[in-house]
Amino acid sequence: MKLRNILSIAAVGTALALGAQTVKPGIEVLRDMDFAPLKGKRVGLITNPTGVDNSLKSTIDILHEAPDVELVGLYAPEHGVRGDVHAGDHVDNFVDPATGVTVYSIYGKSRKPSPEMLKDVDVLIYDIQDIGCRSFTFISTMGLGMEACAELGKQFMVLDRPNPVGGNKVEGNLVEDSCVSFVSQFPIPYVYGLTPGELAEYLNDEGLLGGGAKVDLTVIPMEGWTRDMSFRETGMPWVLPSPHIPNPEAAILYPMTGILGEINYMNIGVGYTEPFKLFCASWVDADALSKRLNALNLPGIMFRPIHIKPFYGFGKGENLQGVEIYVTDKEKAPLSLTQFYVMQELADMYPDHKAFETADPKRFSMFDKVTGSKEIRRRFAKRAQGGGHHRLLEQGRRRLQGQVSEILQIQVIIFCCI
Repeated sequence: MKLRNILSIAAVGTALALGAQTVKPGIEVLRDMDFAPLKGKRVGLITNPTGVDNSLKSTIDILHEAPDVELVGLYAPEHGVRGDVHAGDHVDNFVDPATGVTVYSIYGKSRKPSPEMLKDVDVLIYDIQDIGCRSFTFISTMGLGMEACAELGKQFMVLDRPNPVGGNKVEGNLVEDSCVSFVSQFPIPYVYGLTPGELAEYLNDEGLLGGGAKVDLTVIPMEGWTRDMSFRETGMPWVLPSPHIPNPEAAILYPMTGILGEINYMNIGVGYTEPFKLFCASWVDADALSKRLNALNLPGIMFRPIHIKPFYGFGKGENLQGVEIYVTDKEKAPLSLTQFYVMQELADMYPDHKAFETADPKRFSMFDKVTGSKEIRRRFAKRAQGGGHHRLLEQGRRRLQGQVSEILQIQVIIFCCI
């Protein structure tokens, strides 16, 4: 077969695998509007490498080239506008070499745009692909940007994008006042089931911004997205929102393991080739743990034994054993509770390795901030000390009744270790 034919077949196969592009992100819809809402305005942009159209052209460049639109400032969240900063590292101010526009850090000394940063801006735009989980900090950046604009009488615009976990999945407790932080900035569920634009409307409409402020908000919606879509079904390209979210499936796995990962108790796949997909430690028997977890018959989830040697992070260079998660039905799977089931079984199997007795106590504060509650850790640890009969089954679940917003009528599942 000629090389040309082989390449043609490969190209067709790739196109079929990716699927037809069916969803237009907000930036493309705005472009189809000929940027009418921005005509004659000075524009600031909060973005990162995920802010692209379906041809992978950056929103930075699109707005910089847009007629009668003046891009005057870029605002760098965690990881930076070009994605060149490691998680947790501070971002510095600099001038973007491609556009000559000043890049202001909002992940350094300040995580909220200052009046000085916004003095030349008429409208501040947000365009970042989120992953639908409260502790992923970009939504905190969005909310603080909204607050800053409300305080200064500036307009705020969200260019909407899909929620890769979908629009129907909602799990977790609301944030307690004592646990409000950049990883739990607003009282929303851990898995919140909204797009960035919907979340912005909710925060604004429900008075959840600082001091109950309201901002002049515009959301440029997507075209073609439905709540039951997986990200793969959108046909949109996936750009890493952070180094350890390499694909949309990792966005589903993140709320399943990320809380446990905060206390340096096990390797959750970060530092190996499967970020957020594993539960591994040197003291675990992989086959035994796999059998134990599969015996729980958790809906939408299967586990298989795995042996790894991490390249960095927890257990670097050590031979670790544990389980790999397979999500067979994300709508049925108890995403955020999975890590608590794992801790439950490990406490019974290995009494000398109970999570809150052997993990790094310096990390407990971050665990509380990510879960949005001090009670979850306290009561889970208390149950474990009492003999491990802390079954996280249906009778342990509570439901918080009430209207969360007009966007989404939900019942919020409280972490059932209470």
